[in-house]
Parts: sequence; C-alpha cells; structure tokens
Amino acid sequence: MQRIEPLGGDEFAPSTTYLNTASSGLLPARSAAALRAAVEESLSYGSMGRDYFGPSDASREAFAQLVQVPPERVAIGGAVAVHTALIAGSLPAGAEVLVPEGEFSSLVNPFAARSGLRLRTAPLAELADAVRPGTALVAFSAVQARDGRIADMDAVRAAAGAHGARTLLDVTQAAGWLPLRAGDFDYVVCGGFKWLLSPRGTSFLVCADDGTAGGGLEALHAGWVAGADPMEANYGPIRDLAAGARRYDEPHANYAYAAARHSLALLNEIGVETVYAHNAALADRYRAGIAALGRTPLPAPGSAIVSVPGLADAAERLEAAGVRVAVRAGNLRAAFHLYNSSDDVDRLLEVIGG
Repeated sequence: MQRIEPLGGDEFAPSTTYLNTASSGLLPARSAAALRAAVEESLSYGSMGRDYFGPSDASREAFAQLVQVPPERVAIGGAVAVHTALIAGSLPAGAEVLVPEGEFSSLVNPFAARSGLRLRTAPLAELADAVRPGTALVAFSAVQARDGRIADMDAVRAAAGAHGARTLLDVTQAAGWLPLRAGDFDYVVCGGFKWLLSPRGTSFLVCADDGTAGGGLEALHAGWVAGADPMEANYGPIRDLAAGARRYDEPHANYAYAAARHSLALLNEIGVETVYAHNAALADRYRAGIAALGRTPLPAPGSAIVSVPGLADAAERLEAAGVRVAVRAGNLRAAFHLYNSSDDVDRLLEVIGG
C-alpha cells in the first residue's frame, strides 16, 4: 500500500501512537507555545492577559473561515451543552424537538431538561423521514461520536425546510476534517477540543442569518462580554447588546483561546479538503487491514472514525503498547487525523493481530 505521511510538519511529535482524536485532539507545537506564553504573561498581567479579546476574536474569525460563514454569525463559549441550552431556552413551550436515537448527551439533555418541550427520537438513517408538521427543531450531529457514521445532512435540512422546522447541527466530530457549510443550517455548535486541536473550554455557536438577531435566540446568559461596548456593560441591565452573534458570547477562558487561535490557523493553512483526503485514506487503510484479520467494522463510509465490534478486549494490550484508542458501546474506536500516518495504522493492526 502507498505510504501516507502525516500533515503539519514539525507541529506534532507525539510519544504515543495517538488514534483517539474523537475523544480529544493533540495540541500543535505553536498552540502549546502560545499557551505557555499566556500563562507566563499572567504572572505580571493577570489571568485575562494584556489583550483579553484578541485571541478569542482571532479564533472566531478562524473558525468562521473553516466552516464558511461570516464571523458576525459566530459566538464563542466554553461548552456545547451551554450553547444547546441557550437554544432550548429560546424555544416556545410545547415545541417538538427531534433527535437521533443514541445522540451525544450534550446535544440532547438540554432539551430533555427544559420543561415544556416534547423530545422525540428516530434512527439516524430515518431522521429526515421522521420530520413532520409541528416539528420545531431537528438537532443532530454531522458525525456520530460512537461509531463515525456521517449523517445525510442535505436530506435532513431539506425535510426540515419542507415542514418549517429549524435545524441544529453539532459538528464537534466533524469540523476540522469534514468539509462543511455551516451557513446551510439555522444553528451549528462545535466543541473545539477534538478535531480542532484546541484546549477544553473552546466552543462555537453559529447563528442563523434570517433577518432576526441570532435566528430568534434570546440572550439568556448575556453578561458584560455580550454588550455592544463590553466596558460599558459591567453594571445593571445591558442597555445595548452586541450586534450579531457576539451577544451570545460567554466570558471565555483566556488560556484556551490563546492556544485555539493558532490551532485553527494551522487547519486553515492546510485546508479541510486536504485533511479530509488524508484522514479518509488512513481510515480506509485500517478498514482493509481489519477485514484481513477477519473483523468487520461498523458501516461508516467516508468517516475518519472507525469502530469495530468484538475488539474491546484489545484496548488494554493497545494501551500497554502505547497505542491510544477508545472503547465506545463495546466497540474498539479509532480516529485518524492529520498527525497520523500509515505507520500508525500498521502499528494498530500489528498489535490487534498479536
């Protein structure tokens, strides 16, 4: 088979065979250096640094470029569940929310916890057909964390449009390697600590551009950073919220965004299409190799995530051999990203094969 080299040059040199990006990604060297510098800066200038908004604004712009929307449509925060709760809190009482069966809890639980909403599930493959009159919102992941399946995003979006429903797409397991057009959906949420190679505490919300402020969301957790002039929004009710999605910003973790701006810049430099081709080739190499060992991976064509039933007991051997993967729902899950190579795939197969 053709050898596949890692992308990113000298940015990555892990001491493990790291195939667990679906759990969390590796920091590039440039991001780690920026994080160290931000911590050092805190010794003299406090934990907000000398330029609190600079790194977050640069991250907002870089993420917007990555998912092909204007930065004015992007809000920043610390967790996908908080963004989802904002959307859940803005829905009218009695609204029906449709989600796939077994969807990740950060996308589901805020709707389940909000009293007065009706939560309905359907198999992912049947999600588009399950949209019906009266469905207010369809919330689903572009890529399933458990097994790597890629949703038929176009079919769900078309079905939602036909019934007047809004769409919420979670791209936490997709952004950074799968080409996406976030502007096709009403809301998009994304945790940055996986495929976007950023620290925990970075997350993004893309809001609709439909003539309403943020697609009709209420600024339920608006604090001082959500003001049109944050330095004038410290006390009492905020008189003027920021234009665009920035009104939904949370006060952000400075260290997380000090690193994230550089990770996102790296992904934009390489290009999502290039990363996709690289990751898909590695995943296909693994699928072919695991089939040769008599195992059948769960169907997830085109995905950078490959889950194989019946191999959970190999996780301990792999860990001892310095190969980092995960076990989800009893399946051995491997995730291939830009810093991986064909050597990593071959090492994984070697240890599994025993």
